[in-house]
Amino acid sequence: MASVQEKFTEMTWPSSPEKATLEAKNKFLGFWFFLGGETVLFGSLFATYLALKDKVPDSSHPLAKDLYSMDLTFAATMLLLTSSLTSVYAMYHMKNFNFQRMQAWLLITVLLGAAFLGLEIYEFNHYVHEGHKFTSSAFGSAFYSLVGFHGGHVAFGLLWILSLMVRNAKRGLDLYNAPKFYVASLYWHFIDVVWVFIFTVVYLMGMVG
Repeated sequence: MASVQEKFTEMTWPSSPEKATLEAKNKFLGFWFFLGGETVLFGSLFATYLALKDKVPDSSHPLAKDLYSMDLTFAATMLLLTSSLTSVYAMYHMKNFNFQRMQAWLLITVLLGAAFLGLEIYEFNHYVHEGHKFTSSAFGSAFYSLVGFHGGHVAFGLLWILSLMVRNAKRGLDLYNAPKFYVASLYWHFIDVVWVFIFTVVYLMGMVG
């Protein structure tokens, strides 16, 4: 029996393969419920950070305006926002039944996301040496909980996309895996949107005092 992949060509591939089956539509429904829970979690972490920002035991502990570096944070932001754009290109090629180009753009997305994580790890290491640790103050606990929680989501997103790429490398595109790639791309956009809020609330507001 021919596989789902072999039944399609570029001419017969549906215009919205990510929603072409009932299973795909159910994946979307479950994904939006999942994002609702994630939004509540991040909202709680943002509220906690705002309540505990600059709450340190004494003057020997650094404050937000003494720690944050615009150059490093801006570079990390550009990497993550660019990775969101490359994932859009990947989904464009998925919709046009071009598996190889989709894989190539997803690989670029993964590399940009990994570079973002590298900068975040470097940033955390620098803060620790400055005395800004998870256990040093309420401010430190709130900061690492929020930004570190986001970093964990970035790492999870990278593993998710890589797993899809490796598992389907020989299978190619079909109506079974197309929704999986698309949902992973939506998750990646969600991570980017959260980072825009972190960049604004944590870093920009922190640097102005």
